[in-house]
Amino acid sequence: MKLFKSSLIALALASASSVYAESIAITNATVHTVTEQGTLTNATVVMDNGVITAINPKTVTADSTIDAQGKILTPGLIGSMNTLGLVEVSAVSRTRDASDKKADITFDASTAFNPKSAAIAYSRKGGITSNIVTPRGGESMFKGQAFIADLSGEFDSIVETNSAVLLNVGSKSKGSRALALQNLRNKLEDAKSALAKAKSEAKADKKKDAKEPKRDEKIINALLAGEKPLIAKADRATDILALIKLKQDFGLDLVIADAGDAVSVAKQIAEAKVPVIIATIDNLPSFDALHQSLKSATVLMDAGVTVAFKVNGDTHNLYQLRYDAGVAIANGVSKEQALAAVTANVADAFNYDAGRIAVGKKADLVLWSADPFELSSRVEKMWIDGVEHDTQSRQDALRDRYITESDMPRAYTK
Repeated sequence: MKLFKSSLIALALASASSVYAESIAITNATVHTVTEQGTLTNATVVMDNGVITAINPKTVTADSTIDAQGKILTPGLIGSMNTLGLVEVSAVSRTRDASDKKADITFDASTAFNPKSAAIAYSRKGGITSNIVTPRGGESMFKGQAFIADLSGEFDSIVETNSAVLLNVGSKSKGSRALALQNLRNKLEDAKSALAKAKSEAKADKKKDAKEPKRDEKIINALLAGEKPLIAKADRATDILALIKLKQDFGLDLVIADAGDAVSVAKQIAEAKVPVIIATIDNLPSFDALHQSLKSATVLMDAGVTVAFKVNGDTHNLYQLRYDAGVAIANGVSKEQALAAVTANVADAFNYDAGRIAVGKKADLVLWSADPFELSSRVEKMWIDGVEHDTQSRQDALRDRYITESDMPRAYTK
């Protein structure tokens, strides 16, 4: 009996290995590379072991070949600044793991990530293959650590943890925004001084072991070293300028999210080479963002700012990322810019090696029925790490249940 079980396990492992090892060639595709190569027609893309291995090779050698029939192939879209996998039903507290009153800069919510969330399969329908998950944190201005997950729905779908530090500055219901910016500068100055002191002491006494920094100190040190990005949520132009000054003073890898009034200081953002992450449909004025409109993305891009798109909302809205990009296109953004804003620009902001169709890049690809930014288009095929995944979701199952003809009462099927 044990031998029989062992044989079954070995067979299962061999089968799993063969699936992941399979090489696939997609031929006759209109490939939007999101690289300097631009768009390639009648092109071939080969992937193997989760990586793109060739583009337009002289000879095609692959375990399987798919004729795209001229249809559009793009990198998988990348979501960001949401709680996918951490929140299932916003109104049910027991399904919310994105925040905690005591959460601080060390908060790592990835241990609560649920790859089997119904929202993940639903998001795949929108062409999303990976996502940067961002917790909401707690009372601290630091909301915790972002992490990257693919949307395979597998238990090993977390790609990277502690990939960015989240910061929230700006308007407050109680207190002053000035204190958050002041505390941030003080923290950075104190950490910089402590590092300099430690180096000086180590140089003076080489035998003396350096004191091990605390967890939060290690994270601040990583920011000072430019080893991980600081994602700062801010809307008001003066807050954005204050953050840019911090970047210049401390050498931070800064990314600004929300950025409602960024159009007012677009020139300064571009000169500082700070990318921004915005929701394209945010156009209602507020005390912190009097100038945002549906044309904000166009204004920022025209000024030379690198722009990434996020959805306006949270977990269950990620599906509409491509539609929101379409709104930006309708308001002056080119289709090439829009595609970069939901692929390569997101990846670059979080130092994630994806978002482009190029040799050596992660084989996250989507084959579309037509223009991905058109409402009527749909995902025909999707690959995550070179493995094909379907787009069937709970919504599809509910639809089928309610429209299936049966002798039983409506909505009941065997």
